Amino acid sequence: MRKAERLFQIIQILRRSSRPVTAAQLANELEVAKRTIYRDIAHLIGQRVPVDGEAGFGYVLDPQYDMPPLMLTPDEIEAVLLGVQMVEKLGDAAITNAAKDVTAKITSTLPGDLLPFIAEPAVSLRPGDSIGGSMFDTRPLRRAIREGRKIKLEYCAVNGEVTNRIVWPVLLGYADTRSLLIAWCESKQAFRHFRTERILDLEVLEETIGLSKRTLRQQWRQFRETELSESRPTP
Repeated sequence: MRKAERLFQIIQILRRSSRPVTAAQLANELEVAKRTIYRDIAHLIGQRVPVDGEAGFGYVLDPQYDMPPLMLTPDEIEAVLLGVQMVEKLGDAAITNAAKDVTAKITSTLPGDLLPFIAEPAVSLRPGDSIGGSMFDTRPLRRAIREGRKIKLEYCAVNGEVTNRIVWPVLLGYADTRSLLIAWCESKQAFRHFRTERILDLEVLEETIGLSKRTLRQQWRQFRETELSESRPTP
């Protein structure tokens, strides 16, 4: 790894950590000697990068420090491209187009020496069919989740029964071969998973949920933990 890349990675590691990072931890992740880390830290400080700390204690980066967000490493570029390939398999046209837009934006800002990592990445998913291939437009669902608004659903159950429900959307998830709307159902007074291909019609209501997204999601996680614990066999 070139020194410039290593310095960039040190900043990234410090940026993502909420605790002091020791030279040993940095050396282990970057696969270099600790004395190299000491020299690199001294170089960063000499370049007025606000790194604080000392050997044996650990280093922290001033959270106010800013760096161009698209100065990506080859590993980060390939992680993004792999994510885009995964998104394309979801069968959601709006999300797929957004992922392609991200790739185009990254490509337009990268220096020339990094463009080959976009053109010929070292990672790829196995070619195959999309997860759902559904033409269902998830944009109203995602907007309702972002804005904390209730949704009126016309939903067809597995047995063919069609019901109308008011739900509080929590998350749009993907599992196996289907996409699911995770929501609190007012009529059932419980969290439910609605398969998007069974949603016949939906309307995003003006009425808000009345809970923060964070609180609602925490309640769903607690529900899931309880559900999973009850399903485990007793030893």
